[in-house]
Amino acid sequence: MEEKNSLEFYVSILNDVKNRIRKAQVKATFSANSEMISMYFDIGKIIYDLQNKHNWGDAIIPKLSKDIINELPEIKGFSERNLKFMLQFFKEYNPDSVIVKQGVSQLEDTKNLILQLPWGHNILLMQKIKDTNIRNWYMKETLENGWSRDVLGLMIKSNLFERQGESTTNFDNTLSDIQSDLVKQTLKDPYIFDFLTLRNNFDERELELELIKHIEKFLIELGKGFSFVGRQYHLEVSNKDFYLDLLFYHLKLRCFIIIDLKKGDFKPEYAGKMNFYCSAVDDLLKHPTDQDTIGLILCQTKDKIFAEYTLRDINKPIGISEYELIRSLPENIKSSLPSIEDIEIELSKEYSPPP
Repeated sequence: MEEKNSLEFYVSILNDVKNRIRKAQVKATFSANSEMISMYFDIGKIIYDLQNKHNWGDAIIPKLSKDIINELPEIKGFSERNLKFMLQFFKEYNPDSVIVKQGVSQLEDTKNLILQLPWGHNILLMQKIKDTNIRNWYMKETLENGWSRDVLGLMIKSNLFERQGESTTNFDNTLSDIQSDLVKQTLKDPYIFDFLTLRNNFDERELELELIKHIEKFLIELGKGFSFVGRQYHLEVSNKDFYLDLLFYHLKLRCFIIIDLKKGDFKPEYAGKMNFYCSAVDDLLKHPTDQDTIGLILCQTKDKIFAEYTLRDINKPIGISEYELIRSLPENIKSSLPSIEDIEIELSKEYSPPP
């Protein structure tokens, strides 16, 4: 017994040591990244001063890059391209120009976010997002969700900021103020499922199976906190069988979320069915410490006013959002693209045998 206690004590000590090492590694990584970002900012300022105060012009960048590489060949990250990014970085966050637009407190908040993000993320945000408030939002979401640079790029491309909190809901009437705000910001409208490959006349079951097949991308689109419970999840109510399209549990909201997939337009009867499902999950699955179950109806199109009327007297919290499989192109771009017939003609010319 004493030997067992000694072993358990050692294991607990080992876990404490490992946790301390991991924390130190995280701090060291953050410290190194913070120092590198600060250095890039300072170098950007040096280049800016040389160009503007000493009239050295653009030629300073290739010369500086070449000399740094020759003098410090073991140090990476000082290509001509990266030096240009450093210059742009300084111009973007130069306190003399930024402080007027942001104010001192917001500037400090921006600085803290910048120092935590990898350089590649900072470059991407600097190039893609010009509005400072929106850029800060993406910074916070990136740090909270642990997005890679590629995932961040996808989120920007899909206009995630504009889609947050746009779902049509009855949360103000069915949830507490705090929970209502949290759930609203969790849901989106529309959801973008451009990672799916579906035939034109797909059915709802096919959509459901494809989403599960691409569950990792689906979860990224849903957002942080969604934990997959099951598809066609079975419920028995009064000796009758019912099946939920998709069932999730949200770790932050502490509640079940039912997703009902619909092809075509939203119809009022969908809300009545979802109201029933939410009641059943609350009775059969919900733990006493859980929040009320949330229903999310995903359809291809919805009339917002029509949806609002439908949800007005529903007593369970339900959101209605659209989903898109392929982003539609603007007409001016679409009209300039070659048709399939044009492409076939060009291919036949290119690969036809010589006479």
